[in-house]
Amino acid sequence: MDESVFLKIPLFADVPSSELIAMVRELPIRVYEPGEYLFHDGDPGEHLYVVMDGFLEIVLAADTPDELLLRVCGPGEYVGEMGLILPDGKRTASVRAKDKCHTWVLSRAKFTQVLQQWPVIAYSMVNILSERLDATNDSTFRDLTEKNHQLQKAYNDLKAAQELLIEKERLERELKVAADIQLSILPDVLPVVEGFDFGARILPARQVGGDFYDVFLVGEPQLGVVIGDVADKGVPSALFMARTHALVMAEADTRDITPGEVMRLVNNHITRLEKSAQFVTALYGLLDIQTGKFSYARAGHEPPLILNPDGTVERIPHSPGMSLGLWDKITLDERVVSLAPGSMLLLYTDGMTDCRNPDGVAFGLERIKATLRGLVGLSAQDVCDRLLDSLLSYQNGAKQDDDVTLVAIRAT
Repeated sequence: MDESVFLKIPLFADVPSSELIAMVRELPIRVYEPGEYLFHDGDPGEHLYVVMDGFLEIVLAADTPDELLLRVCGPGEYVGEMGLILPDGKRTASVRAKDKCHTWVLSRAKFTQVLQQWPVIAYSMVNILSERLDATNDSTFRDLTEKNHQLQKAYNDLKAAQELLIEKERLERELKVAADIQLSILPDVLPVVEGFDFGARILPARQVGGDFYDVFLVGEPQLGVVIGDVADKGVPSALFMARTHALVMAEADTRDITPGEVMRLVNNHITRLEKSAQFVTALYGLLDIQTGKFSYARAGHEPPLILNPDGTVERIPHSPGMSLGLWDKITLDERVVSLAPGSMLLLYTDGMTDCRNPDGVAFGLERIKATLRGLVGLSAQDVCDRLLDSLLSYQNGAKQDDDVTLVAIRAT
């Protein structure tokens, strides 16, 4: 090994070269493998190590999440002097080999002998320790500043997250109120009249939705029946739904007015008042409870189905009809159907047909028909319940993309 490395060490700069080389030749040499520790923080300090080749890492809190690298020592540098200088002789940091490393080793006794022989080394050591202390202070200050920045950022992020959480809780409370208001718009109970029974179910895709229905007395001997589906979902659709429902109820209360006239008046109000691109499909009809005739106007909505007493299911013939809210003048599909005893009329929104299973396959019209065929003789409410149960079973946990609403009228 090249003892001349010692001649380049500032600590021994004032020691005569020949005497220094003679002293170095008496020192033992140790080899450390990468990652091997020379000593740990708190160990007794009995040796000073001078690097011949390779590099040493000086670290605090070694092998912990809080580990801090103080500095790296290369050839000609030394470590371990603090353990020899301090009164209690304890190591103040841990030192390990960064790669394979050779070091000269000065024992405490040899170190004391060297100081006695060359007292000037003590002055050199004080200067070097002062420089190291300054460097450590600078490094610690930079590290502390960086950690303060990180702490401030974490605090700002936490504060922002808390504000978002508060806002989320506020929105959830408002959505709950909106859902309660929407439910209050729908009928609590359906009318009970001789010769007919009614059923209905609604399943919003979100906390609030855009579907609506109602069954209400218009005047002897007629009942009004309405079902609607606002485009899109959520709070905007719920507001649009509430407006449309209110307009239908207000116009339907007018005496001697046909379902088609009601729908056209509602469309006039919506197109005059509405400033967005939202629209609604709807079906509104009047049921004559004496004759069993159901006259209705359909504005872009799904055509009704009839379940006959013999178990056959028919889709009522239909012509094109325009949704409410898009054009000032609209074309409606206006028809009259007769409900024979034992038959049932089913109104539904397209959330029923469009609902998909985990494979992405829609429930579809044919599955509605097939399910209906097995429900002959059940009450209107039981039919709605069974249909919705079948849909949820088919959906099997897949995401619900649209609101689902069912209204059934059964002639008993």
